[in-house]
Amino acid sequence: MFLVTGANGQLGNELKLLLQDKAVYVDRAELDITDAEAVQAYAAKQKWEAIINCAAYTAVDKAESDAETAEKINVLGPENLAKTGIPLIQISTDYVFDGRNCRPYNEDDEPHPQSVYGRTKLAGEQAVLQNAATAVIIRTAWLYSTFGNNFVKTMRRLGKERASLNVVFDQAGTPTYARDLAQAIVDILPQIKPGTKEVYHFSNEGVCSWYDFATAIMAQSDLDCEVLPIESKDYPTPAVRPSYSVLNKAKIKKDFGIKINHWAVSLADCVEKLENGF
Repeated sequence: MFLVTGANGQLGNELKLLLQDKAVYVDRAELDITDAEAVQAYAAKQKWEAIINCAAYTAVDKAESDAETAEKINVLGPENLAKTGIPLIQISTDYVFDGRNCRPYNEDDEPHPQSVYGRTKLAGEQAVLQNAATAVIIRTAWLYSTFGNNFVKTMRRLGKERASLNVVFDQAGTPTYARDLAQAIVDILPQIKPGTKEVYHFSNEGVCSWYDFATAIMAQSDLDCEVLPIESKDYPTPAVRPSYSVLNKAKIKKDFGIKINHWAVSLADCVEKLENGF
């Protein structure tokens, strides 16, 4: 039996569809991962094959003024889970990098986070590697799905309300369909060897800007809203975003035989599900 924390988020909901009754799904009301005693007590309830930690503080801009809460959830929470001794899959982010690369980031490239969110997620990775007996950390990027709030659903909503939208064109990365990430996790779970402590990158294939992504969303959704490119400096935010955060997925493909869809293919699948009510 697997334990999925943060089960009501985008990734948690996708895992429910794939793992079904092979896992127990908890949100914060059922298990506060920042409470060490509560985590140890829940871990002792039964023999868990692995924990998949989908719980995270992901409000990137809000974290700049709420660093204490972000640190508790993104650092202390994973540390508590790691200390159970149960194999752990920890989800991390492209925001651990500063975005100054001009080639896709490898797992062993030097992290240099530029935001509170990025710093806390990196510290969470370090806490897991220091405390877990067995752990796989998966850095991902630009996550979206049919569940929750995300860029795809926001663009579709605004595209129906407005004639035009301004979207930044000078930040490049790769969107990740949470369903594809969930499937990769399911494929990885039976292959994790005891004592493993590794970092991997997973996103969809290809590269695009937020402007490219928004344009594709409008096209796939048959919306007439015009997407206009703007520079990041014209859309200031409290948290600094990496201007380039493409992730190299060669390691996860080699080690686990993972096949990865191009982002445009996965976007089409997501839009179709949204159009048809999932």
